[in-house]
Amino acid sequence: MIETTDYLAMLRRMIAAGGKRVAEADEVELGELVSLFDDLEAAVQLAVDGQRAGGSSWAQIGAGLGITRQAAQMRWGRAAAS
Repeated sequence: MIETTDYLAMLRRMIAAGGKRVAEADEVELGELVSLFDDLEAAVQLAVDGQRAGGSSWAQIGAGLGITRQAAQMRWGRAAAS
């Protein structure tokens, strides 16, 4: 089984490689690369929702993100997502 940190490191390498490929491609591919921002934001929301469903507090989530619990809740809380 791949550890989560190893999996995320692989994704980071893949994104960097994608940037190198887009550097040599057409402008339309640049738009596709930028659209990954939305995909990443959706993935973070899914992860935060899962952490909350698993019992993690906003303080724990904030600590994991290196921000305050208030900042985490404001950005990824259900009221913010609506």
